[in-house]
Amino acid sequence: MCVAAFEQACGVGVVVTPEEIEAAVESVVKKHKAELLEKRYKANVGALLSEAKVLLTWADGKTIKNEVDMQILDLLGPKTEADLEKPVKQKGAKPAKKVGESQETTARQAVTVDNLIAADGHVKSFMEVMGDAVKFHKPGENYKTDGFVITPNTMDLLKQHMKEVGGKVHTRFPPEPNGILHIGHAKAINFNFGYAKAMGGNCYLRYDDTNPEKEEEKFFLAIREMVEWLGYKPFKVTHASDNFERLYQCAVELIKRGHGYVCHQKADELKGFNVPDSPWRDRPIEESLQLFEDMKKGKIAEGEATVRMKTTLEEGKKDPVAYRIKFTAHHRTGDKWCIYPTYDFTHCLCDSIENITHSLCTKEFQTRRSSYYWLCNVLDMYCPVQWEYGRLNLHYAVVSKRKIGKLITEGLVRNWDDPRLFTLTALRRRGFPPEAINYFCAKVGVTMAQTALDPSMLEACVRDVLNLQAPRVMAVLDPLKVVIQNFPATHPGEVTVPNFPADESKGSHKVPITSTIYIERADFREEADKNYKRLAPNQSVGLRHAGIVITVDKVVKDGQGQITELVVKCNDATDGPKPKAFIHWVSEPLHCEVRLYETLFFHKNPEDPSEVPGGFVTDVNRDSLTVLRNALVDTSVSKAKVYDKFQFERNGFFSLDPDSSADRLVFNRTVTLKEDPNKN
Repeated sequence: MCVAAFEQACGVGVVVTPEEIEAAVESVVKKHKAELLEKRYKANVGALLSEAKVLLTWADGKTIKNEVDMQILDLLGPKTEADLEKPVKQKGAKPAKKVGESQETTARQAVTVDNLIAADGHVKSFMEVMGDAVKFHKPGENYKTDGFVITPNTMDLLKQHMKEVGGKVHTRFPPEPNGILHIGHAKAINFNFGYAKAMGGNCYLRYDDTNPEKEEEKFFLAIREMVEWLGYKPFKVTHASDNFERLYQCAVELIKRGHGYVCHQKADELKGFNVPDSPWRDRPIEESLQLFEDMKKGKIAEGEATVRMKTTLEEGKKDPVAYRIKFTAHHRTGDKWCIYPTYDFTHCLCDSIENITHSLCTKEFQTRRSSYYWLCNVLDMYCPVQWEYGRLNLHYAVVSKRKIGKLITEGLVRNWDDPRLFTLTALRRRGFPPEAINYFCAKVGVTMAQTALDPSMLEACVRDVLNLQAPRVMAVLDPLKVVIQNFPATHPGEVTVPNFPADESKGSHKVPITSTIYIERADFREEADKNYKRLAPNQSVGLRHAGIVITVDKVVKDGQGQITELVVKCNDATDGPKPKAFIHWVSEPLHCEVRLYETLFFHKNPEDPSEVPGGFVTDVNRDSLTVLRNALVDTSVSKAKVYDKFQFERNGFFSLDPDSSADRLVFNRTVTLKEDPNKN
C-alpha cells in the first residue's frame, strides 16, 4: 500500500496528452493575454511557464515550454524589429510626448508594412515573414530531436543519408489526388516548399496515389497548377506508386522479421479502439508470406485478407493495416497490382526512400509519429524526423470534396472554382493574389494549435497586397447619366489618372471625358441632410482627377418618377470654394458585368449539428451572389487579361473573370475597401 501511494505521489503511470498540455497552456495565455499584447515579447514568459507547470505537474517541462512558445507566437506573430530592440537606458526624464502618443504605438503602426514589404519593394515570402519562428533540426541531426528513436544502425544510416542529400534540407508536399486543394493545403504547401526554399534545399511534389478508387487525372493537374501558382517549383514530381515494387518488398521483409502478419478480420471488426487482438496475430511467418503472395496474385477476394503491422499507434489503435486487396485498375500501373499499401505503411517509407530530412505534417498525424519511426527502424531504413503543426481552417466554409460536390450538384455553387468557396482555384478566380495567401499562412504561423479563423483575416491580407499591386481605375456599378451642359469646348477630352496615387513612379493612364458622364446612383440625393457630402440640388461635388466641380441644374425623371438623368453645370475646381467631396465617374465607358460575393454560409460552423441542425446545405446564403449586368468601367482596362486585378476607386478590388469575352468583360469583386463605416 505504501509503495502504491509513493508511486502515485511520484506520478508513476500518469500520462499527460498533448491535448491536455495545449488546453492548460491556452488557459494561462488567455489569462495573461492583455499583458502579452501590451508588452509583446518583452513580457515575463517565465511566469506563464511556472503557472502552466503548476497545472501540469507530471508533464515534460520542455514540451510545456514549446507549447507556451508556440501559443505566444500564434497570438503575437513573428518578432518585429521593435521586439528585437534592446531597452534603452534612460539617464533622465524625457520631455512628454503628445497625449496618447508613444514609441510603441508608432513602432506598431510601422510593423504592418515592414512585415509585408521587403527592402527591394517585393511582397515578402512565407519564410521571410516567418523568419526565426520556424526552428527545426539541421539535416543529419535527427537524433537530437524529441522522441527520435536511435538504433544501432542509426548513425550509419544518417551518414549515408547525408551523402545522398548533400547536407541539404529535403521536404515533400504529399497530397492525395482525389480532390481540389483548399486554403488548408496552402499552409502545408508553404511550410514544405517555403522551408526548403529558405534553407537552400529541395521539395518534392509527391502524389499519394495509393487509393485507385478515388483518383482522377484532373486532380493531378490541378494540384501541380496550384503549387506553381503559389510561387513554388517542385524539385521533382513523384508518386507513391513509383515505389509499389519496393513497398511490396518492404512488406515481405516486415513479415519475415516477425513484425507483420496476414489477418482475415473484416473491416467492420477493425473499426474503433480496444479492438480484440487478431486470432491470426501469431500465425507462422511462412504461412503469412504464402498468403501475402496469394493476395498479390488475386487468389483471395477483396475484403478477405489484409497485412497488419505489429505495433500500436499513440492514439491506442493496435496493429494498423499495411496492405489491402482492391481489384481496381490504377491510373499509372493499370492491372499490375491488386494489393495496395495504406497511408500508415506508405508515408514513412516513401519519405525514407526519397531521403526526406523534415517530414512536415498536420497535428492529427502526431498520433502516428511513433509508428512512423517504428516502421523505418524495424526495417533498418533511414528514418526522417516528423514535425507537426496545427491545421488551418476557416469559419463559414466547407472544404471536403464530398460536401463541395453536393453544393455543386444541388446548384448552390457553380463549380470547384466558384469564388464563394475556399478552394485554391476558387480563391484565384475571385482575385486573391498568391502572395496574400502565403502572407496569411505566415501570419497564422507554425503553432501546433488547431486554428479556425474568420475569413476577414484572410481578406485583410488580400487588401494589404492588392493595395500595392492593383492599379486604380474608375468603374460605376449602378450608373446614373449626367449631362454637363457647359462642358468647355477647349477641354482636351481626356484626363490623366495615376495608377497608384501614393506612388507616381508607378505610372498613369488616360481616360476620356466628354459632356456626358456616368456617376454612381448612390452619389446623388434629391434631399440631403447636413451629414451628406456628395451631389445634391443644393450641393456641388468634384469629379476625381478631372479638376471639375459640377452643380445640379435639372433632374430628369421618367413616367414612374425614377431619376433617369441629371443636367449639370461645371466650373474649374480652382475657381470657387473646395467641394465637400470628390466622386468617381466614367465617360465613353466599356459595358461590363460585375459579380459581388458575400459569405456562402450564415453560421461560423455550418457542419456543426449544434449550430445547424438541418445540415450545412440548409445554411447556404442563397443571396451570396449579386450580378450587376449594366456596370460601366473606364477604357483603361480594355486590354486586361484573365485574373488581372484592379482597384475600382471607392468600390473595392476586382479581378477579370475567365467568363470574359472580347465583347463583354466580367469582373469579380475580390474584397471591399476598408472605409469608414460612417462615411457619408
